[in-house]
Amino acid sequence: MNDPLKNQADSQADMPANHAQQQPAAGDGTPKFGKLLIVLVLTVILIGFITFASERFYS
Repeated sequence: MNDPLKNQADSQADMPANHAQQQPAAGDGTPKFGKLLIVLVLTVILIGFITFASERFYS
């Protein structure tokens, strides 16, 4: 008899996991977070400026 659950289990046994393939690493092996770091620093500076300005304005 043709059991669909058994066939499904057999086909899934061949695959290690049911998730997408990983993206390849960068060519030279170094992490690429320079732009993110710049945005983070600019955000911290902006928040610091807003805090300083609001203290000067409301004091």
